[in-house]
Amino acid sequence: MSEKILILDANSILYRAFYALPKLTTSTGQPINAVYGFLLVLFRVIKEFSPDYIFICFDFPAKTFRHQLFKEYKSKRPPTPDDLKIQIPILKEILKTFSIPFYEKEGFEADDIIGTITKQIAELQNSRPKVQNEKDLETIIVSGDLDALQLVGPQIKVYVLQRGVKDIVLYDENLVKEKFQGLAPEQILDFKALRGDPSDNIPGINGIGEKTAINLLLQFKNLENLYKEIEENSQAAQKLSQKLKEILLKQKEQAFLSKDLAKIEKNIPLEFNLIKWNFQETSQEKVKNILLKYGFKSLTKKLPEIKKQINNGRLF
Repeated sequence: MSEKILILDANSILYRAFYALPKLTTSTGQPINAVYGFLLVLFRVIKEFSPDYIFICFDFPAKTFRHQLFKEYKSKRPPTPDDLKIQIPILKEILKTFSIPFYEKEGFEADDIIGTITKQIAELQNSRPKVQNEKDLETIIVSGDLDALQLVGPQIKVYVLQRGVKDIVLYDENLVKEKFQGLAPEQILDFKALRGDPSDNIPGINGIGEKTAINLLLQFKNLENLYKEIEENSQAAQKLSQKLKEILLKQKEQAFLSKDLAKIEKNIPLEFNLIKWNFQETSQEKVKNILLKYGFKSLTKKLPEIKKQINNGRLF
């Protein structure tokens, strides 16, 4: 048995829900489909995992340290639609009513907050004295993309929305290796450094495709070791084609820049203390009213079941 901690990447889920669900509005014409989709996901994971803790992480609406490293970072993405932007404060209002804490940090993305929280949870677990029957801490990250797969570990899984908000896959270490043909979660960062990531405009190395990136990492483990062996002309490096080595050496700086851009930070300044945090009591009537305010009548019918599933019924 373990204590379960859910961490949701709010922006990625909202974005996916916004495009997956038909346009929904309140009686006053307020767009609401992204919030509705987010709540569907939230209720689903509560029902499935019966968490002891829930945390929501938001992107801060400004450029991050990654833009300072590379001004073209995410430059190819279209601007966030206004109909999606105006739904974010509504979600925060609902989360406050539910007494579910949420975080955002200027200069960083939700992934960096998630990485920092998961690291602090792991440190807490490791610092605990081994007591008989004490529960382990299991973290489940819920996201709309695969960026968080680099965080997967023995006590960390990533629940990824694949298509829309209904098709969801739970990635553990074995499934990551299966998807990436043998690469471990900690190698996903190096894979992005070589292959790049068009969705974030992370350049990678021109001329290196997915198959070549995977083969290089299966042989050389990580980016640092790959370049060390090439520069030392090791026996393994001698087996690489001259053309491939030239491509790698010519774009070495770009490869390490790409790794810095893709890396989820785990040490950002963040006030987080799992031991001190607990669900604050809030009335079921307030929760019901906030859902009805935005026309989510069907969700109010799920509240009794959700109450039973979360932290021994202490949410509301």
